[in-house]
Amino acid sequence: MTTQHNQSELTLGFMMGTTYRKLSALFQNGLKEYDITPEQWSVLFQVDRTEGLIQKDIAKRSGKDKPTTTRILDHLEGKGLIYKRTGENDRRSFKVYITEKGRALIKETFPIEDQVTDEIMNCISSDEYELLMGLLLRINNHIDQINDGE
Repeated sequence: MTTQHNQSELTLGFMMGTTYRKLSALFQNGLKEYDITPEQWSVLFQVDRTEGLIQKDIAKRSGKDKPTTTRILDHLEGKGLIYKRTGENDRRSFKVYITEKGRALIKETFPIEDQVTDEIMNCISSDEYELLMGLLLRINNHIDQINDGE
């Protein structure tokens, strides 16, 4: 018989949260020597992928709220990994760009992210991985639709 405690550990939110924390800890371990957290890395990665984004778009792409994104961007700017430019049409907003130092950091650390993914792939088949990624994307999109409707 399954106890209520065990059932709560099998909920989608609990399992996704636990899995995220474990995955993040694996990635953090690889990033230690680079003085950057997985959260900071994910924001820097988004800036590297598409320069000139505004903070709102960076927050959405990295799955973080605006205050957290602001704090991370300020931290990355302080480390010389990004810089900000005031928006041309809206002086209250700014666009974010990666520096050469930031680009070099992403280039050097991206293999760590790949290695973590490869380690996870050791326990599932490539078909299962594709299925998992498709399901996660569908869940993410559905949550976005729910949030956009509020």
